[in-house]
Amino acid sequence: MKPTLNELPKEAKDKHIENKKYFDKLKKKTPKNLDYVMKDLHDTEFKKTDCLKCANCCKTTGPLFTSADIERVAKYLKQKPQQFIEQYLRIDEDQDYVLQSVPCNFLDQDNTCFIYDVRPKACREFPHTDRKKFQQITDLTLKNVAICPAAFNIVENMKKKLPL
Repeated sequence: MKPTLNELPKEAKDKHIENKKYFDKLKKKTPKNLDYVMKDLHDTEFKKTDCLKCANCCKTTGPLFTSADIERVAKYLKQKPQQFIEQYLRIDEDQDYVLQSVPCNFLDQDNTCFIYDVRPKACREFPHTDRKKFQQITDLTLKNVAICPAAFNIVENMKKKLPL
């Protein structure tokens, strides 16, 4: 059973060492069918998960904005890219464009997104649990299980389906 949002930080912390060990083994001996299994686990979980009931990702973290994201969102907002950057973004320690603050400026009170149709790639793909070569993003996944109840559930189901 998926933890509630209130329980998620503690549950994720309690599972962190177990998950890290699991992912370390996964990187050393990646199952040939990993991408298929992850896609299936992801699709199954998101058939029963309504992101609009949670939106914790939008409330607690911000996406990375690529140049293409900036161009697309700025055009949608009828701004020049530089205006968009100055109004909403900052450069982080990795020299990437990220939101100046969280929760996300584009999150409405009903957890919908003002820029949903043109949202950044990082938002469209979150929590990245169906990404090909999943074993390459396990560090990101360790962070995401503490943010996203669905990601937490997917990893728990993954450990059952692919015991290492």
